[in-house]
Amino acid sequence: MGEQVFGFPPLSIDVQQPNVGDGLKCFDDDGRTKRTGTVWTASAHIITAVIGSGVLSLAWAIGQLGWVAGPAVMLIFSFVIYYTSSLLADCYRSGDPVTGKRNYTYMDAVHANLGGMKVKICGFIQYLNLFGVAIGYTIAASISMTAIKRTDCFHASRKKDPCRVSSNPYMIIFGVSEIIFSQIPDFDQIWWLSIVAAVMSFTYSSIGLALGITQTIANGGIKGSLTGISIGSVTQTQKIWRSLQAFGDIAFAYSYSIILIEIQDTVKSPPSEAKTMKKATLLSVFVTTAFYMMCGCMGYAAFGDEAPGNLLTGFGFYNPYWLLDIANAAIVIHLIGAYQVYCQPLFAFVEKWANKAYPNSDFIGKEYKVMKGKLSINLFRLTWRSAFVVVTTVISMLLPFFNDVVGLLGALGFWPLTVYFPVEMYIAQKKVPRWSTKWVCLQMLSLACLVISVAAAAGSVAGVLTDLKVYRPFKADY
Repeated sequence: MGEQVFGFPPLSIDVQQPNVGDGLKCFDDDGRTKRTGTVWTASAHIITAVIGSGVLSLAWAIGQLGWVAGPAVMLIFSFVIYYTSSLLADCYRSGDPVTGKRNYTYMDAVHANLGGMKVKICGFIQYLNLFGVAIGYTIAASISMTAIKRTDCFHASRKKDPCRVSSNPYMIIFGVSEIIFSQIPDFDQIWWLSIVAAVMSFTYSSIGLALGITQTIANGGIKGSLTGISIGSVTQTQKIWRSLQAFGDIAFAYSYSIILIEIQDTVKSPPSEAKTMKKATLLSVFVTTAFYMMCGCMGYAAFGDEAPGNLLTGFGFYNPYWLLDIANAAIVIHLIGAYQVYCQPLFAFVEKWANKAYPNSDFIGKEYKVMKGKLSINLFRLTWRSAFVVVTTVISMLLPFFNDVVGLLGALGFWPLTVYFPVEMYIAQKKVPRWSTKWVCLQMLSLACLVISVAAAAGSVAGVLTDLKVYRPFKADY
């Protein structure tokens, strides 16, 4: 085992090198089973993580910013994400980019390149963010499930019934499914779940795009304005807060840096993992940006100032109801996979810490074979992961505010995890001279993103406080 650093144990286990021989072909240079990931599997993981529930709030976000600022902000975020992800990809190995020591997780990379208190700060922010993402995905999945129920109710009653539905039973259903899937032991064993989830992403994004285009044609023109929602529809103060929250929503829609290193650790070499990851990042960011621009812009074109916070569940659309059901079912399936993609690093962190702290405990370390050896059960994994899902589900039931939670998560995770740490690690690894042109430019980028994150967080908190004034826990949400 590696040494413990400032209260956070490293998320890697030193594996003894295998004997030289034919068996060596089955192992990588670190003694672990040979990695098989490619540009395509890495892209699938990224797309699964990126094209998530965030796409559904983009029409609303563009509605707050308008036709000029909305698309411009999305393009700026896509460039920043691609650039900082490329910097982060270079930090997978320490020293030589081809043969250097591997960093298996985001925190391993911070430990190797920065060390000190920054490791502890990074760990706290990263795992708090992953915890928050689990809550956000639970809320989003339940909203889509209630939308299916309400759409069918509206259709049956011909919109005469208000069709009030509580999201709580659906959050519980989602939680139970996550308890089952969370028993998959390792990140590299869920590649198939990522493929399924990526397909679902394109399914509901495409349906949202098609419905937006259809609605725009039916309207006989494009709605919206150059500056976004007008004063009068909202107060000047609300306009400011909602515009800031829109930045958080867009940041959340692009956020995946916290699991980039974990995804990169599934990639085979040669070529170097950094080259493969940069190609996967470019492909994924290009595809997602194209989808985001189309879905967000067409949603705003269809509804203008009345663009709903969630494009497929805000009931801007009612028909065809069966197509909406398919889209929302695809969202739920996608989020089941995305929840696992994000939470597996957190699960691994806790379990490796427990194994180190209690190496002789059968409860923590022993695997029990079931189903004729096809499946293994670990009591600690079963207990702790189930408890984690239960806690995130209960919190989701207490704070089911999709837009505000999405904006807050995006704001809190964007600057530190997507910009600050990748920039600082790159500067340390490449030994970029202080006050050189490159150093100054990187620091200016980091500072600008910090200002954006703080502003977006303030806007999202204001939205949560506004919602709490009228919300009653455990009551029908609609």
